[in-house]
Amino acid sequence: MNKVSASRVDSFSKSACACLRNVSCDFKKTTVLKETFIGLLTNYTDNDRLTNELWIEIEKNYSSKKRHYHTLQHLDNLLAQLTDVKGEIQNWNTILFTLYYHDIVYNSLKSDNEEKSAELAEKRMKQISVSIDKIELCKNQILATKSHIKSTDSDTNYFTDADLSVLGQNWETYLLYYKNVRKEYSIYPDFVYNPGRKKVLNHFLSMDRIFKTDFFHNKFEIQAKQNLQMEIELL
Repeated sequence: MNKVSASRVDSFSKSACACLRNVSCDFKKTTVLKETFIGLLTNYTDNDRLTNELWIEIEKNYSSKKRHYHTLQHLDNLLAQLTDVKGEIQNWNTILFTLYYHDIVYNSLKSDNEEKSAELAEKRMKQISVSIDKIELCKNQILATKSHIKSTDSDTNYFTDADLSVLGQNWETYLLYYKNVRKEYSIYPDFVYNPGRKKVLNHFLSMDRIFKTDFFHNKFEIQAKQNLQMEIELL
């Protein structure tokens, strides 16, 4: 085998290994999400068929080819961030319902995704006899992701902060995030998308605090503002 052929084989092998690692990683993340969801529902129903149907619905919606950021990866990141503050959460089960359903309905052309997601969450939670007070709290938490303003409910603040945690990740992770968001709005040309995106970014930058809780503020605030400013300069 000549050197060129050997180099191509080596390159292919490395690419194949990287692909397999990514598939394995994604599988593990999906498994954790599924196991956590099934564990949650065992508190409310022993109907395995219904539990499986509800998980399949979640997996299917978040795996839509039209989604690039609002995916199972987003849920996995949320679960990791919230697990770090689990001891501070008053109603962990409700937070988990909010996590799984907050973006279950997502259409970049619509402005009522949160409302539709809250409606579906209510319907599914009623199917497994979750109490009305928990359903209402879940719906309010989902609706809170529309504005991300400070709530009088501490659990809601932890959830919306976790939802924004991607803003404070390292630049490489943030770069992938904003590119994926752009893909979800690919129907719009730059001259339409960029002004709207800048408005959103400047909204966050104008806040005294992007993150409402001390935990997430101390962890992500400085990096988030740097990332937001850098994206504005690139638009």
